[in-house]
Amino acid sequence: MFLEDARDYQLIFLGSFLFLGLNTRDWTLNFNIIFVAIASCLITQWCFSSWQEYSQIQDNYPVTIHRYYAIISSSVVISSLKSALITALGLCLLLRTNHYSTMMLAGLSAIASKFLFRRGNKHFYNPANFGIIAALTLTDDAWVSPGQWGTDWWYLLFFAGAGGLVLKRVGRWDTSVTFLLTYTSLEAMRNWWLGWSWDVWWHQLSSGSLLLFALFMLTDPRSIPDAQNSRILWSVTIAIVSVILKDWFYLSTGIFWALFWLAPLTIVLDQIWSAPRFVWKSKPELSM
Repeated sequence: MFLEDARDYQLIFLGSFLFLGLNTRDWTLNFNIIFVAIASCLITQWCFSSWQEYSQIQDNYPVTIHRYYAIISSSVVISSLKSALITALGLCLLLRTNHYSTMMLAGLSAIASKFLFRRGNKHFYNPANFGIIAALTLTDDAWVSPGQWGTDWWYLLFFAGAGGLVLKRVGRWDTSVTFLLTYTSLEAMRNWWLGWSWDVWWHQLSSGSLLLFALFMLTDPRSIPDAQNSRILWSVTIAIVSVILKDWFYLSTGIFWALFWLAPLTIVLDQIWSAPRFVWKSKPELSM
């Protein structure tokens, strides 16, 4: 049933954010780029999911044309398209490019990363984050604009409320809270040390992109550590690296690079602290 799956809420809120951005902010994003992002993510997800289901079944049963059709239209494959659509919306919200090929590369690499970089039955890279880094690294026509949302308080309130509702559904609030507390505390100490006014500190933190990252990307329950102790340590580490990259190396996309570099740490932390793996309500085998 609709809204039983936490991904339904993510789709609604991310779609709403995209609508708001297109209609209330001066974004350099056209509908053709959005279409390319969605199409590349959905097609790649469908192909990989179908092949994975086919590989699992052919070892035990002869695969006929009718059985293959049942595989590619199965509930597992169709349900996994929700996660692909969430990834596509994330790319549309955060990544900017003027060429279709760049967005296509981002979408394809984002989804492919879930199937290529795995430990057991779990991927450890956030797909949208992987797609953004791939586009930034492999092309010269991609960028992320952290200040694209401005600092209007009602945007921040909407993001916080929507993110809180999703986190309540997936039970990963500790990840966002730990990251935001660590990040804001470090920025506050730096602000105090430099003798800047607190308006500077507030301006640095009043970023819609920062909240989108903390509430929706950093909390992907299928790629982050499973145990709460692991998630807290992981979030603190990402916050520290993010601040170092931003304030010492002047990298405005520091939060995305920090998540990318530290994603493999999930494998180590899951070995140290074990916990049941998160499963979506609709029980798909693949994740966002």
